[in-house]
Amino acid sequence: MPEKKPKTARRVFTLLLAYVIFCLAGGAVASGFLLPAVFGANTVANNLTEQLKAEDVNFDLADLPQQSRMYARDGKTVLATFYEQNRIIVPLKNISDLMQKAVVAREDHRFWDHTGIDPQGIARAFVQTYVKKGDTQGGSTLTQQYVKNMLIDQALENDDPIGAYHAQEETIARKLREMLISVELEKKYSKAEILQGYLNIAQFGKSVYGVETAAQRYFSKSAKDLNLVESATIAAITKNPASYDPTVNPKEAQKQRDITLDLMSEWGFVSKKQTDAAKKIPLAKTLKVKDVAVGCQAAGNAAYFCDYALRQIESAPEFGKTLDDRKKLLKEGGLNIYTTLDVNAQNAAWNAVRNNLPENDPSGYENILAAVKPGTGEVLALAQNRTYDVNGAPGTTRTSMNYAVDRADGGGDGFQVGSTWKPINMAAWLSTGRSLNEPLVTSTAYSYASIPGAGGYSNVWEVQNSGGGTVSPETPLQGLNQSHNTTQGAMAQQIGLQKIAETAKTLGYHNANGNDITKRTIWNPSMVIGTEQSSPLTMANVYATIAGNGVECTPIALTKVTNSSGKEYKVPSANCHQAISKEVAQTTAYAMNLNVTQGIAKDAQLSGNRKTFAKTGTSEQNALATSGFVPQVAAFVIITNAENSGTPLEGTINGVYRSTWYGADIALPTWKEFMENYLSSAKIPVDNNYGDPASTLNTGSAPAANTGSTGTTGTAGTTSGNTGSTSGNSTSGTAAGNTTSGTTGTSGTTSGTTGNTAGNTTKKQQ
Repeated sequence: MPEKKPKTARRVFTLLLAYVIFCLAGGAVASGFLLPAVFGANTVANNLTEQLKAEDVNFDLADLPQQSRMYARDGKTVLATFYEQNRIIVPLKNISDLMQKAVVAREDHRFWDHTGIDPQGIARAFVQTYVKKGDTQGGSTLTQQYVKNMLIDQALENDDPIGAYHAQEETIARKLREMLISVELEKKYSKAEILQGYLNIAQFGKSVYGVETAAQRYFSKSAKDLNLVESATIAAITKNPASYDPTVNPKEAQKQRDITLDLMSEWGFVSKKQTDAAKKIPLAKTLKVKDVAVGCQAAGNAAYFCDYALRQIESAPEFGKTLDDRKKLLKEGGLNIYTTLDVNAQNAAWNAVRNNLPENDPSGYENILAAVKPGTGEVLALAQNRTYDVNGAPGTTRTSMNYAVDRADGGGDGFQVGSTWKPINMAAWLSTGRSLNEPLVTSTAYSYASIPGAGGYSNVWEVQNSGGGTVSPETPLQGLNQSHNTTQGAMAQQIGLQKIAETAKTLGYHNANGNDITKRTIWNPSMVIGTEQSSPLTMANVYATIAGNGVECTPIALTKVTNSSGKEYKVPSANCHQAISKEVAQTTAYAMNLNVTQGIAKDAQLSGNRKTFAKTGTSEQNALATSGFVPQVAAFVIITNAENSGTPLEGTINGVYRSTWYGADIALPTWKEFMENYLSSAKIPVDNNYGDPASTLNTGSAPAANTGSTGTTGTAGTTSGNTGSTSGNSTSGTAAGNTTSGTTGTSGTTSGTTGNTAGNTTKKQQ
């Protein structure tokens, strides 16, 4: 605020006159101001002198507690507000002239003429209060009220409740200090600046601070657009914010509004004709109340995303050294928080999870979705078929637990993702230079000793495809297209579990509890069929890496954060980098597209001949999952009993009974509905130029879809290959003998029979 030239003599005179009047008032009426019993005592005099100091008062409006607002990526849609005092600071030019006149008429009609204190007003208040015995009047100018409010707020900001009490107690010392500061204030600042400060600090209702917030609260408009009736309504509230709030006491609010209108015409701010016409308008017809709810609970279908974004602020040192500092900044700093949330994506996600598994479904299962923009780390949407409620109770559909994210971000310990893990195995395989079409000998039993990284134990990992048995030989491409588990074991034998774990991390994977999957000395072989505990967001991000030409980014929810003064805060970085080669990413995508066009995920095919990349998964009947992408968006969906992890999904879900459920059930329709609706509503063009395999990784003839006619081999070790060939009764037994792993050839007879059955099961696999 620029300084202005002082009128020293006039101010000194008015201050001295006001001092005398206050002394007289204190001497005449003990109940008015608490005059010290011994005013001349040294201790009291010293205290008074101390209280008269004003140089430490801060009148910077930017330091007032202001509401923070969180926006969607469009920069316009407000998701949520956070505040200690619900206030939005605006310049005087953005406050209507009628609003300015209304508050001056109501509070201090001589505001433009006095010099901070008004002897006439003080004398009038004294006569009205103590001589005529009318309503108590303090005689404070608008400038004094501004000073009082600033002193209270400054004390509260400094965690000084005693100071806040002294800033409003009815004593001569407090009044004199207030008067002194008011005179000094008007030496430095113009009337317009003081009026601007008052209109931004005053309370205009329950939890409503500042005229801009009041305008939006009561009339759903900006303060610059307030008309005569609306301005008078707001100006009247500050006399008694609790009692004159039109949403609390509309009858009294209308009475006070009319008083303000009369004062406006009495002091010549508007004509009597105007105010008479305005008074005839019922208050109820003018109100257009808008709730200004606080926190993520008011964010509607974006509540879980809001919670995730909020935690990114609370955990980032850029917003304060301690958690308390960050929370204070959020509630008082007037932040504008711009997020990555896409309104179209969030609406599509919200509808998809509920349409395919209603919140009140008797099964009680959760439907959870996360979506990420490839190549950016930007989280587009988070949704689950639950109502966000910080007071939600276990066993209900109301919870603040965000199942889509990691434990550190407000989620849990994650879920087993089943066969949606298999593209990770494929990326690891291709990263070693191996081909999609390399035939592998598979088995239903792998010794731990035969799988690098599984340790030197004598354990045997028994595994089979959905429906039982195995198919051998089988290529990695066939194994992915038919979602065969046994082929994943054969791949692990060749490249080792450590390579798969390292690739997973490279793609952006980590366990939901925060553990680094590579920080182990041994791994459980079942990892390759999706037994690690992951959050849906992490899996969506892994798929986004494959969709983004191998560029991996840390998921982010924030794009920009500023405060009311325009200061910009550094936001957490996505740290995008080339994680795997473009050739590996596109070749993995190619295999996933074949899983849709030739494999078991055919129901995932999107409309408009859009090239689709997807993978389904089932985890021991505990979870159903589908994940996939197009170049512009990657999404992951999981159906599970989140509160009781490990509980089998069985019986009737969303009105449909199945004895066995698969990832193609519920999860795939949810994923597809989200993708179709988002791509359509956001008008995202078809891009079919992705998913070209690298020739070096696609050597050999492309295999036909498996029919199961190969049967199963007795995947024996090196010395039992011939036995495997005989007992397996298939042409692949010889190949089995050439491997360095497997069980005894005796098992070939049994598994050969089931192998034919498993091979024919091409629709629903893990």
